[in-house]
Amino acid sequence: MTERSAGRSEGAERPPHGSARPGGRTARTRAAVLTAASDELDAGGFAALTLDNLAARSGVHVSTIRRRWRTVEGVVVDLLAQHSSALPTPDSGDLRQDLHDLAQTIADFHGTPRNRNLIEAIVAAAAHTPRIAEIVRGAFTARTEHVTRIVGRAVARGELAPDTDAKDVITALSAPFYYRLLILREPIDARLVHTSAEAAYLAARAGAFGDFPEH
Repeated sequence: MTERSAGRSEGAERPPHGSARPGGRTARTRAAVLTAASDELDAGGFAALTLDNLAARSGVHVSTIRRRWRTVEGVVVDLLAQHSSALPTPDSGDLRQDLHDLAQTIADFHGTPRNRNLIEAIVAAAAHTPRIAEIVRGAFTARTEHVTRIVGRAVARGELAPDTDAKDVITALSAPFYYRLLILREPIDARLVHTSAEAAYLAARAGAFGDFPEH
């Protein structure tokens, strides 16, 4: 059994983690391992990411990494959570501007090879490990719910109808980026930033994301 498959078996019954006790040595260990994971993804992508490589690059003993994150997938998911929590949520007072700012934030995040490798890594991990898929879904859902406040503010200002589904608006804006990255495997450009934000804005203003009529 390979080191990675052994790690997967060990983590099959327990969720990956890495931030149970924030502060002090725990925080330094997490920072070192997550920085090492970013560097490894930069250097060789997900295929080259192993617990031994993370230990060598971070200076954290492999047994400590295994105990805290269980698998390399667990480290990658924690890295995603760290990045997601650092992304700003626009609040310009205007829905159209907020959606354009959000689209630019997404583009900026995916504009570096390191972050593209991160997304590809978590998608690869989720495809083979149901528990990781659940955690990744949760991370993206949490981020989406966080930025839906953009839509909530627009409803409060009277820019959108009260029945507007905020999650649908954010999903409509975000989806083109992941289609471009993961399916077409083409770079994100300024036109995509503009069209994704405009399409979401115009559709929301037209009531496309309101209550769905049942027939």
